[in-house]
Amino acid sequence: MRPMNVLLVNPPIYDFTAYDFWLRPYGMMRVAGQLPPSCQLSFFDFLTVSKRDAWGRGRFESAPVPKPEPLRDIPRRFHRYGRPRAQFQDFLRAHAFDAVLIQTSMTYWYLGVRDVIEDVRRAQPPARIVIGGVYATLCPSHARSLGADLAIEGARLDPLWRLLSISPQKGIPYWPPEYADVGVLKITEGCPFRCTYCSAPLMWPEFTERPTADCLEELNHLVAMGAKNVAFYDDALLFRADRALIPFLDAVIKNKSPISFHTPNALNARFMTPELARRMVHAGFASFFFGLESRDPLWQQSTGGKIRTDEFAAATACLREAGARSVCAYIIAGHPDQEIRDLEESIRFAHQCGARVLLSEFSPIPGTTDGLKCAPWADLNEPLSHNKTAFATRRLGTDALNRLKDLSRSLNSQLKQLS
Repeated sequence: MRPMNVLLVNPPIYDFTAYDFWLRPYGMMRVAGQLPPSCQLSFFDFLTVSKRDAWGRGRFESAPVPKPEPLRDIPRRFHRYGRPRAQFQDFLRAHAFDAVLIQTSMTYWYLGVRDVIEDVRRAQPPARIVIGGVYATLCPSHARSLGADLAIEGARLDPLWRLLSISPQKGIPYWPPEYADVGVLKITEGCPFRCTYCSAPLMWPEFTERPTADCLEELNHLVAMGAKNVAFYDDALLFRADRALIPFLDAVIKNKSPISFHTPNALNARFMTPELARRMVHAGFASFFFGLESRDPLWQQSTGGKIRTDEFAAATACLREAGARSVCAYIIAGHPDQEIRDLEESIRFAHQCGARVLLSEFSPIPGTTDGLKCAPWADLNEPLSHNKTAFATRRLGTDALNRLKDLSRSLNSQLKQLS
């Protein structure tokens, strides 16, 4: 019996902006790691980067393209990020596959997924096409309309195994050679909080810790591949740290792992302590990203109460004392319940605490409480209307949004940090 040939695809992105901020198709690679040895794996990555910074980030190859109709009113240039479509079509003509697994991410990035499905269907009609990830979970009906054989919602993989007629195995994520330089990792799943704007509870309904031994096995594999930077994809990395993060840190410190760690998914400042800060810095954490979102106590409480301003100030102080050199704060811009004045005060507050400000333009997420509030500015049935640049522009206006960005850049320039 010949092996099953499986193609893994990281699709192109259509958007106003996109950047490789430690972006890896981790979910798809974890699924690929569970495929039995009888499967022959191939990988096509549209999102290549020619030059990376010291922390492994960089700009995707891109080209301007016409804006789709739902985004015509946004005064920004629209781009396709990724390798030319013709290269993928040539690749399909040169190889035959039994199954094609496609990672999906932002709901409003579905145009790239659609391209991949169309090209596979045209070149190899018998291939079974499976999509999974954020878009497939949050917009299942829309995702199914693209023509895949299966759209996986959440982490329920049984339909995949039935479609492929295989039994999964326990294994670490599959990482192709082109991903040797930058790795990603999760030591927990889900989030205990229920923020009204966040998709995490829809993706992972429960919070659980992964076995430390499994996480260390993944890390050791990344180190053996040559990774120098590893980004954590956890939604609540610091929660119940005694059960997950601290045992992991102790092992990393003991083994003297030569890795710089990063936290792009945002840490919850409530759980940072002086001792935890010291451990993380000692273990090699080079960048700390916190989800402050807003300093307004009423807004904080109404959206789930995950953080207070005093907790954020205390966390940044802990990290400064521990010797951290790069601390950043995400501030949401464009939430339906925010006002410009609150945003400006939040930006200034984060700066006063010694954190660089990263404006996180708000995207309405289907199935969330706050997503439902966004109907005046977005057609929630059209995923392109979830686009963060488009929504923040419509909600705040171009001039106001640019003033907030200028304020953030001006204050950030005053901070001497590596990032």
